[in-house]
Amino acid sequence: MTDFIPSQTELNLTIPEPYINTLNLEGFSRMMKDPSYCYKFYWLEAIVQLISEGVEKTTFDAVIDEMICNAWYSVREFHIHLSGLQADGQVRDGLERAVSRLAELSDLPANASKVEIRNAIRAHRDELKESKAQLTNMVPYRALAGFFPGKLTERDWGSVRRMTEYIERINREVSLLPYTLGMSAKLEKEMIFQPAWIRMIQDNTVSILGWIQYEKVKWLQNNNPEVPGLVYKLAPMDEKMRKLGNVRRLWEGILDISEVRDVFTGDPVVPKCYDVDHFIPWSFVMNDELWNLMPMDSSLNSSKSNRLPMWDPFFARFAANQYLLYGFIHERPGIRKLFEACYRDNLHSIWAGQELYRPGNSQEEFTNILQKNMQPVYDSARRQGYELWER
Repeated sequence: MTDFIPSQTELNLTIPEPYINTLNLEGFSRMMKDPSYCYKFYWLEAIVQLISEGVEKTTFDAVIDEMICNAWYSVREFHIHLSGLQADGQVRDGLERAVSRLAELSDLPANASKVEIRNAIRAHRDELKESKAQLTNMVPYRALAGFFPGKLTERDWGSVRRMTEYIERINREVSLLPYTLGMSAKLEKEMIFQPAWIRMIQDNTVSILGWIQYEKVKWLQNNNPEVPGLVYKLAPMDEKMRKLGNVRRLWEGILDISEVRDVFTGDPVVPKCYDVDHFIPWSFVMNDELWNLMPMDSSLNSSKSNRLPMWDPFFARFAANQYLLYGFIHERPGIRKLFEACYRDNLHSIWAGQELYRPGNSQEEFTNILQKNMQPVYDSARRQGYELWER
């Protein structure tokens, strides 16, 4: 991780007079410095969100519930590993394990709403207790280390009672902390937010959450180097991002002059009765590039969902349909015009423009170019944990 610590100016905070001289903003800026695991980002994010909603006192349990809700979509829908994997392939991050445990216990879909996730947590509270309790061991205390005047020994960190008392003393004698802690144990331990920090955070919620997301994305990208478009994978997808209208018109133009067979069923695609879908799931590639799109039976689309088709035999059939499209692009001016309408939203890959769709490719050359560029992306999605779909 970078050693960059944002200043008050770089955080773009507006500090009103009532607390301008009482808050240690430099200490606050260090709350995400040098994390060992990703859940440190989710801890601070959950606190800021709760404070923005007017919460003045809460518990570890409530904060961790918020963390699970915030991490659910990235872990379940996009298969992001919050802190990478161990050498043996096991998940490193305790928050990711908690999300996965909830998924095992419930029938929640990957795109479940926050209300549904909260209800499932409540329904499985006892079964989740161990996974959640592990998240209270370090981060609630170490997140405040930037406010401490000196280094503490591991002996100090190892005692919850001593750390709770130390935090209270620092808050009283040295520097007003964002929160202090009660004397209850584990998940029931109280968190008391300080009024001056509540006002500052409520006045600057958007800027602070933007900073947290920026730091979180850097961490996640470092731990998921093969995953494209990670910045878009922190929250539920916005359907407005999908740009398939021109691609559908292109395939409609082709279907008007030629039969196209469904990649998965082998049956002719019925004009106006099909879906345009991604061979490699959109949730992994996060784009609507033409070279990854195909017309397919609408009834199968929901079955395929967020899974990878078996490479064999489906890629060969997919490539044959892509080559059919390629041929008409260069043979029919009307199809060429429909193809050019896709430039803005569906043709950004340099290799596609310079190699795949250039004139003169034989079917073998075209297929080899497509495979050379698609298979590494497909293999990355498989390694990330995307399930295979055999139809």
